[in-house]
Amino acid sequence: MSKQNRPVVSVVGAGNVGEHVANILAIKGLANIRMFDLARKTEDKVFEVVKGKALDIKQMATSLHSDVEVEGFTVTPEGDGYEPLEGSDIVVVTAGFPRRPGMSRDDLLSKNVGIIRVISERIAKYAPNAIVIVVSNPVDVMTYAAFKLTGFPKNRVFGMAGVLDTARFKSFLSMELGVSVRNINAYVIGGHGDDMVPLLSVSSVAGIPLKEALPEDKLNEIVERTKFGGGEIVNLMGTSAYHAPGSSTAYMVEAILQDKKEIMPCSAYLEGEDGEFYEANDVYVGVPVKLGRNGVEEIVKLNMTEEERELWRKSVASVKSGIDRIKELGLI
Repeated sequence: MSKQNRPVVSVVGAGNVGEHVANILAIKGLANIRMFDLARKTEDKVFEVVKGKALDIKQMATSLHSDVEVEGFTVTPEGDGYEPLEGSDIVVVTAGFPRRPGMSRDDLLSKNVGIIRVISERIAKYAPNAIVIVVSNPVDVMTYAAFKLTGFPKNRVFGMAGVLDTARFKSFLSMELGVSVRNINAYVIGGHGDDMVPLLSVSSVAGIPLKEALPEDKLNEIVERTKFGGGEIVNLMGTSAYHAPGSSTAYMVEAILQDKKEIMPCSAYLEGEDGEFYEANDVYVGVPVKLGRNGVEEIVKLNMTEEERELWRKSVASVKSGIDRIKELGLI
């Protein structure tokens, strides 16, 4: 495939997560990449960091014989400089203020909705046919904001959360059991936060139900570690994770570009029949979806135990409160 015929993935926000998304896509040669970010200013110099990162990633890709285009574009907080979004097949949004120690995801609401507004308006203007994947935290609320602000159909706007949460869950299970992650089938649904819901009833190791593979106390310990997996890394590094979020996002992009029809948990919009099944309406929250060329092509209905259903309702209520809050503040 020639460079001209490759799909285009734009990454808005070239911080740690954004550059890792671009890195993985470039290494795999999945798409031509356009990166967007603000300049960094000091007292005597302006650094166009995004252009430097794009050039560095391009040279890295070349060293690995991956012949993709990688370009960086400096934009302004007011929204100038986004014209190169034109022609994007997928736009990944990672821009926003990072989570710091002691900061909850909801602390980020007011600052990050303003950023999402500017970006969403530019996506709608320059890339009206693109699929949008939101990574910015709090992701379920930010995805809802992007959905409303772009005006795109629900299948083309969704968030990255469940893939990351599930990867953390499977990592901890693999470490405890001493088996390959390939032998572990698991789902984590719900809001991307402390109220996420690992579905033990449908999770297994080589076909053995998790509740049979591990003692209850050890399984509960792993569930709790998964729920606070992001916070654990924040406390260790002083900032949010980026390797796993970056790879999780790239995994979603690959599923779309290659029309894999792969089922994975994503933050998707619930309404109608799907909303009735999951007891949630007019909300973005993590559920299993089928990802393909058209984005979210189906929301998969997974049955839950009554205990899981109660945890699910609590998680949905938590996300809903964030959405209601940005409405109350007049942010969308």
